[in-house]
Amino acid sequence: MNKKLIEKGVAYILEGLLGPEWSTDRNYEDTPKRVARFYDEMFRTREYVCRTFPERHEQMIIVAHHIDYSLCPHHLLPVRFDISLAYIPTTTVLGLSKLIRLVQNHFSEPILQETLTDSIADELMSRPKPTPLGSGVLVYGEHACMQIRGAKTTGYVVTSAMRGVFLTKHEVREEFLSLVRRHK
Repeated sequence: MNKKLIEKGVAYILEGLLGPEWSTDRNYEDTPKRVARFYDEMFRTREYVCRTFPERHEQMIIVAHHIDYSLCPHHLLPVRFDISLAYIPTTTVLGLSKLIRLVQNHFSEPILQETLTDSIADELMSRPKPTPLGSGVLVYGEHACMQIRGAKTTGYVVTSAMRGVFLTKHEVREEFLSLVRRHK
């Protein structure tokens, strides 16, 4: 990430909105630097070790309603994501905090909700070894690009991705969705 370029870009936006006098207005003092620091914080990839533990557990493990934020790549406006994910391990389980880290590392840049949903489901299938029996991801997105411009709706976008038994077995998918709904 090049924070100096981001600062220049924000300065150009402010000049485009307010004219050259923005730079002498105390309300905008250090705004380009603050925006660059914010992007650095928001899109920082967090290194983590995907710790697994030998455990014979062949039932669903769910993280429900984790909230995270990003920007939509089309308008660079905020998106609030409510993310629920589950997987069914066989002989190895992921450390619980690693499930959240796995999600957080998908926010290294602005991302489409559809891409986010599929990427999390795929990673849940590839991280623990042996491969889990399945994974499911349900994401509710509140998109500022739909709320404050364009359609101007208070609605949210829902995406899901199912892999393995979550895709092939209706009862597994229904169990996941009903458990997530129950705790909303």
